[in-house]
Amino acid sequence: MASSMRWTAWLALSAVVIVLDQLTKQWVSQSLAFGEMIPVMPSFNLVLAHNAGAAFSFLAGAGGWQRGFFIGIAVVAAVVIVHLLRKHHGEKLFSLALALILGGALGNLIDRILRGHVVDFLDFYVQGTHWPAFNVADMAITCGAGLLIWDSFRKPAK
Repeated sequence: MASSMRWTAWLALSAVVIVLDQLTKQWVSQSLAFGEMIPVMPSFNLVLAHNAGAAFSFLAGAGGWQRGFFIGIAVVAAVVIVHLLRKHHGEKLFSLALALILGGALGNLIDRILRGHVVDFLDFYVQGTHWPAFNVADMAITCGAGLLIWDSFRKPAK
């Protein structure tokens, strides 16, 4: 029983990511009009953007088929990640990375299913050059991917 509770703790972390992601997206969606930008500090704005594609708006203008494609990828990834969490729940860094990726993937999946697009709102820029807007789910996925890379360097070669 203890081992099932341990892997479910990683799922709880994923759930926290999902809740934070959805709450922030809801707040921005209610507070800003589409495309509205609020300067927060030099090099950072809040903006309400919709992304029908993947990272960096990849395939955003592909005519609609990409929505089902990205939903399918997210569902398959979630199943694989849950399996890996159950199998490797004792590997803390690896499991932390997977939990962050899972929470982020499911946060964006919820958007795709309910809205048909992902809500992005964090806009960073340098000298007028803007990074593509992103959200809490994207941050979790990016941090999780970075932790996976870090973890891979920590493990001895077989």
